[in-house]
Amino acid sequence: MIRSITLLLSLLAIALTNSSGAAELVGVKIDDRVKLSAASPDLVLNGAGLRTRYKFKVYVAALYLPEKKPSAAEVIALKGPKRVQLWLMRDVEADQMSTALIEGLNANLSSAELEKSKAQIQQLNATLVALGELKEGDVMTFDLLPGAGTRISVNGKLLGTPIAGDDFHVALLKIWLGDNPVQPELKKALLGQG
Repeated sequence: MIRSITLLLSLLAIALTNSSGAAELVGVKIDDRVKLSAASPDLVLNGAGLRTRYKFKVYVAALYLPEKKPSAAEVIALKGPKRVQLWLMRDVEADQMSTALIEGLNANLSSAELEKSKAQIQQLNATLVALGELKEGDVMTFDLLPGAGTRISVNGKLLGTPIAGDDFHVALLKIWLGDNPVQPELKKALLGQG
């Protein structure tokens, strides 16, 4: 069963990588380009995949970059704006989402990086917990605006103030692309390696 799911996810990731225009993954329409602001350049879809946990669909994730990159190291080193976009496939308490993201940070950052990011992680937690609940169908975005920090939005509505420091967005990327990603198959899909 797990092999069948993995094969299906791989085929879907390949379809996303090889298609032009918008793609679709488990009923979610994924644009091939996005714009973070009127002044920013278009970002291109690097890859997208499905996050599952215990056979349940949790969210569809997409990674947008100024240009496609095939490796995690290249994505992390790439300068300029970036977006991670999540389409929720189920209701989830906002504090559970925050906990999951913080667990991903703890699994992928060194002790020194965690200490350096302590205030930013607290701001991330406070911003998400204030939501109360995320509903199936909600769209969450984490946008890096160089020099302005990481902007978090749900359904197009900005949450709180941007989290300062371009390095924090790099830390967030490691949740999905680090050495201990939240799901290895999702990491491959986001890198277009389906």
